[in-house]
Amino acid sequence: MTQLFAQPYDISANGFYFESLEEFQAKMKVALNVYGQPVEEFELQFIDGDHIDCDLAKGWGINQANVGSYLDAVETWDDHDKRVFIIAVGEAGYSFDPETVSPNDFDVDVFHAQSMVDLAEDFVAEGLFGDIPDHLSHYIDYEAIACDLAVDYTETEIAGDYLIYRAA
Repeated sequence: MTQLFAQPYDISANGFYFESLEEFQAKMKVALNVYGQPVEEFELQFIDGDHIDCDLAKGWGINQANVGSYLDAVETWDDHDKRVFIIAVGEAGYSFDPETVSPNDFDVDVFHAQSMVDLAEDFVAEGLFGDIPDHLSHYIDYEAIACDLAVDYTETEIAGDYLIYRAA
């Protein structure tokens, strides 16, 4: 379960932990500062949960207006969808509407590879460069292919996983 903290901008008020939108709204309604006045503005901070959900929170830019849709994404999206979103918004500069966002909105290809050379080897093995006879396979310059791939592909790390992506 993902745990967040609502830190009031009012320094005379105490914050609170929450794990759902309903809990956030209930605690926000009763939050008062030391003068008995309601607290209206909070900074939301990721406290505990899966590493990928922490990265998702950074990309999402969680705040009071979009925390509900963030928590929905945490619960309903799989890790691949979260990676696509993190790359699209956090690295490729896509914008999104928190109320209607879907990982399918983004044109991002994600590959699990440790390096561009590994990706080049995978592409050759998958036949992306056509059929290569066995007697010629030892002459393939994977580093040269990796240099060419680096023009369109980018390496990144998300939640401890090394990934290579291409965003259109």
